[in-house]
Amino acid sequence: MPNSPTPHPFTISIAFDQRLYKQDIAGSKAHARMLGKQGIVSWEEVEAICGGLDAVEVEIESGAFPFREELEDIHMNVETRLAELIGEAAGRLHTARSRNDQVALDVRMFVRDAIDDVISGLRKLQAALLSQAEANTDAIIPGYTHLQRAQPVLVSHHLLAYFEMSQRDIERFRDCRKRVNVLPLGAGALAGVTYPIDREVVARELGFDGVARNSMDAVSDRDFLVEFHAAAALTMMHLSRLAEELIIWTSEEFGFAKLAPEYTTGSSIMPQKRNPDVAELARGKVGRVYGNLMAMLTILKGLPLAYNKDMQEDKEGLFDTVDTLNTTLDAFAGMVDTMAVNRERARRAAEEGVYSGILATDLADYLVTKGVPFREAHGATKALVTYAAEKSVGLDKLTLGEYRRFSALFDDDVFAITVGSSIGARASQGGTAPERVREALSKARQIMETENG
Repeated sequence: MPNSPTPHPFTISIAFDQRLYKQDIAGSKAHARMLGKQGIVSWEEVEAICGGLDAVEVEIESGAFPFREELEDIHMNVETRLAELIGEAAGRLHTARSRNDQVALDVRMFVRDAIDDVISGLRKLQAALLSQAEANTDAIIPGYTHLQRAQPVLVSHHLLAYFEMSQRDIERFRDCRKRVNVLPLGAGALAGVTYPIDREVVARELGFDGVARNSMDAVSDRDFLVEFHAAAALTMMHLSRLAEELIIWTSEEFGFAKLAPEYTTGSSIMPQKRNPDVAELARGKVGRVYGNLMAMLTILKGLPLAYNKDMQEDKEGLFDTVDTLNTTLDAFAGMVDTMAVNRERARRAAEEGVYSGILATDLADYLVTKGVPFREAHGATKALVTYAAEKSVGLDKLTLGEYRRFSALFDDDVFAITVGSSIGARASQGGTAPERVREALSKARQIMETENG
């Protein structure tokens, strides 16, 4: 290798970019084979290069590889070690490429693999949500708006809302993957290369859908990282919402569910406590992922074409987001799967809501069926609920005479309105009625079987 001044410690990246060794080696082997196919490098040299790279990979994975800071990054560490193992032939490997298109390739391959792992993690979470939903098809819970009891819903319906969020997350990552899966190798430093290379053959070997069309864009594009961070931020936001629900549900005040012991921790001073620390940590880790997204946007915002060293800062945040997201998904899949729903307490809370008017909308709808305009029915029901609250009684404790103070159209059948009938009445597409939830469960199961089949 040519001699060069020792790099300033500020520029050294091997401490973190060594994580790209698999992608770097796979890309180098595909590049070497293409050089051989095109007659740019002899097949004897190609075989030596690929054999040497295999040996390097074994050394790295066994912990025996001599990483050297003075070589700055994973690319030079691998290439230098390759030269030590096979000699002069190693110098042929960097023909028709630059570290600029090489690192762009490595990062794209890493993100592609990361997306596949994230989607797998999301599927596991969906499986846990679906399992809980199927196990609680007859469980009723208060539905909330503004964290105030609003209308009763099935627990299954509530959980399936997070299944839908996760499905959108999967679709976003898949869409991002399309733009990730473009080969930048062959762009050289920025202007292309002078050798008769075949980029398509490299793309096919490495599983890319196509090649980057502009060499300057190929080495400087990190839009796909912004997309990945954005998709990760949305997923973490959804997990944070679920975390908040589980924290609330498992509090003594609510008591709708209980988490398995391994997803809670005790107090250092209060023996009776089991804190939902996994959910709370997940809620906090969202900030890291949001921060990595903002960092990536800021890194790119003022860069002229083409490659700039600023882009070295793209990796640590990427690795952190990948690790944070995957570990959080794994924890949530287990936490949700082992959660125990307290059906009796959840239903009792819904029925207690009758006192505060959880069936008020049903009463307004009742009057609408009698021909009253909804706004007028809304006003009459609001007055009725206020009257019951002032008397400190539930709506179910009022007499028909009291109901008729607010509308003469109330009749004996008003007492047939219950938490159960309220749920059953919401049979519009996407609603919480049992038949609609059964359809939703069937569709969710079909999605899971299709994706896993």
